[in-house]
Amino acid sequence: MPNLVVDFDTLLTMSGKDLGTTDYREITQQQINLFADATDDQQWIHVDPERAKDGPFGAPIAHGFLTLSLIIPFWGELFDVDGVTTRVNYGLDKVRFTSPVKVGSKVRMQGSIAEVTEVKGGAQIKVNATIEIEGQERPAVVAEFLARFYK
Repeated sequence: MPNLVVDFDTLLTMSGKDLGTTDYREITQQQINLFADATDDQQWIHVDPERAKDGPFGAPIAHGFLTLSLIIPFWGELFDVDGVTTRVNYGLDKVRFTSPVKVGSKVRMQGSIAEVTEVKGGAQIKVNATIEIEGQERPAVVAEFLARFYK
C-alpha cells in the first residue's frame, strides 16, 4: 500500500510535494545474475564474485540499470492516484549513476513531485527520484521520473 494516495484533482495541486522515503531493499547476487541474463550484460564486475573481489569495487556491483529499474517498485510504495483508469511510466530525464551498489547493499528511494502538467485526458508528473545506499552519503542514482495518470 502506498504511503500517500490522492484523488486526481488533488494531484493537480501537488507540485513541490515531498513524498518521503521507501523502505530499504537488499540487492542480492541472484537479482544481479537474473538482470544480467535478461539484458545479456554478463560483465564480470556484476556476475563473477571471485574475480570482483579483486576488482575496482572489492565486490560485485549491481548494474546501474538494475538499480534504476527499482524506481518502479519503489514508486508503488510512495504514491498512487485514486480514481484514474490508467497509469503510465512515461519516461526519464537527467539520469545519473553516481555511486556503485555492491552486492548485499540496501537501497531505498526518496521522491518529490517537481512538477505537475495537465495533458490530454490526464496529468503528467515529474518526480525527483534519488536512490540512496544505506550508510553512504552519496546516492546510487539520481533521476527525474515521468509518470502519467489518465482519468
